[in-house]
Amino acid sequence: MALARARANGGVIVNTDAMQVYDTLRIITARPSVEEEALAEHRLYGSVPASQRFSTGQWLEAVRKILGTVDADREVIFVGGTGLYFDALTNGFADVPEISPELTLQVQREIEDLDEAGRMALLIAEDPETARRLKVADPQRVTRALAVKRATGKPLSAFQDNPQAGLLGDWVVERFVLSPDRDVLRARIARRFEAMFASGAVEEVEALRAQNLDPSLPVMKAIGVPEISDWLDGRLEREEAISLATIATHQYAKRQRTWFRNRMGDWPRLGLEGAAIDP
Repeated sequence: MALARARANGGVIVNTDAMQVYDTLRIITARPSVEEEALAEHRLYGSVPASQRFSTGQWLEAVRKILGTVDADREVIFVGGTGLYFDALTNGFADVPEISPELTLQVQREIEDLDEAGRMALLIAEDPETARRLKVADPQRVTRALAVKRATGKPLSAFQDNPQAGLLGDWVVERFVLSPDRDVLRARIARRFEAMFASGAVEEVEALRAQNLDPSLPVMKAIGVPEISDWLDGRLEREEAISLATIATHQYAKRQRTWFRNRMGDWPRLGLEGAAIDP
């Protein structure tokens, strides 16, 4: 849909998906193909080495530079599935200083054996305000809050309470969520990973593993990477790997729908044919 619009209007397509920014995993992250990228200008696809961590703040800064170089009469089309990127783009973002991977890894190791109550107790001791705001003390959020507090001496909430403004204040903005029927979505997900498995996903994971990367990096957790890795190591049968990756995709799609409903509830919904539908 974005490609058709970009070709019709000379627009620029900007990746708004946290996994599609990374190289190596074109197929597994469903990046546009080489042929599709040749049909219109694409930005921020596969532009970050798999060995790096790429934050929402870094993405927002890259977008700021893109908007500063695009002619005023061209459309900029943001497309992807990362709700936090859209939220930061339109509503602003808490500009938290970059935290070193070493400190993040240290915190991850410190809390990996703690249950939710233990993680919450540790967070209450070091950052009680952020602990108060968290409904669930999941490892990722607790790691983030503790790492920020230890690196900056300030609670995460101090940065969240002073967000940067969104970047689209001077632009005419058209917003919508592409929301296919659930049965259609389920059928597509069921076919999706089988097709990926047969068309190069395995080779991508092999290339990723050959880099000997830190297993905590985002790319190592992309849906499909752990499952194919377990199959390559003989821990899963091929069909088991496909089934687990399909289940993980269903779960992710459900979380996306929840985010879009709660954080982008006033955005118009479009069906697969581009017609407006009820939320």
